[in-house]
Amino acid sequence: MSSTDSSTAATAPSPADPPSDDQQPAAPFSLARLAAARIAELTGIPEHRVAVVLGSGWGEAVSLVGETVSTLKAQDVPGFHVSGIPGHAGTLSSVRIAGTDQYALVIGARTHLYESRDADGVAHGVRTAAAAGARTVVLTNGCGGLNPQWEPGTVVLLSDQLNLTGTSPLRGPAFVDLTDLYSARLRALARRVEPELPEGVYAQFAGPQYETPAEVRMAGRLGADLVGMSTALEAIAARHAGLEILGLSLVTNLGAGISAQPLSHDEVTAAGHAAAPRIGALLAGIVQRLAAEPDQVP
Repeated sequence: MSSTDSSTAATAPSPADPPSDDQQPAAPFSLARLAAARIAELTGIPEHRVAVVLGSGWGEAVSLVGETVSTLKAQDVPGFHVSGIPGHAGTLSSVRIAGTDQYALVIGARTHLYESRDADGVAHGVRTAAAAGARTVVLTNGCGGLNPQWEPGTVVLLSDQLNLTGTSPLRGPAFVDLTDLYSARLRALARRVEPELPEGVYAQFAGPQYETPAEVRMAGRLGADLVGMSTALEAIAARHAGLEILGLSLVTNLGAGISAQPLSHDEVTAAGHAAAPRIGALLAGIVQRLAAEPDQVP
């Protein structure tokens, strides 16, 4: 897939106040504000300017971002819980970004739709990040690739998405423009760290079952390059909350029907472990640039 010309990059959306009651029910946003207040209390850090949501395969990568000053158990923060899914730590960490005096909120306690069937639960992490002061969020995931040239271990920048879950984290007249959901500015910034990063469209299925070969073919015909079980609903909620979004997918396997190999979560975890040093350096470089120049457009 061809790269987007950075000259067309749009400016970042301004961080938004929590939506008013006539736009969205208040409870999810009140819970996010409670969670953000608890994070500030327990970490002693009043503001986290960048948020990183860790997907399957990315857990080991965060160690290169900077110094972890505090690690919280998910169950100690309102609205979060431990999923028990291998590769997900069940923690939230405050990380001082290397070379800066800014902090990243690293969320290793992602909620998947297949765990709760609750889109508000899925959106809670990014809503908490916005309430904690984040301007940008990096959404990562492990996924199946539809392009045979993208071998396991390939990192792909998300340029767009297909929400195939049948639900949304938004209710009521929350008419959010998703034309530039995944920031062209941030994709250009990521390419200053690793110039050859490819781009692709991500399709989220509800899970937890892996996609069938027919579903993978359908997603491809609809325009997807990647398939997985996270990210799309979070991206919608993050944009609604005023965050600028960068999406990074780690191809951990080829989609069903593209490869004759059976699919398993062990394969996902192993691919993440093998790629950890490289994707860690990439993630660290991106986050450090975000902290150094958060409001600049290339």
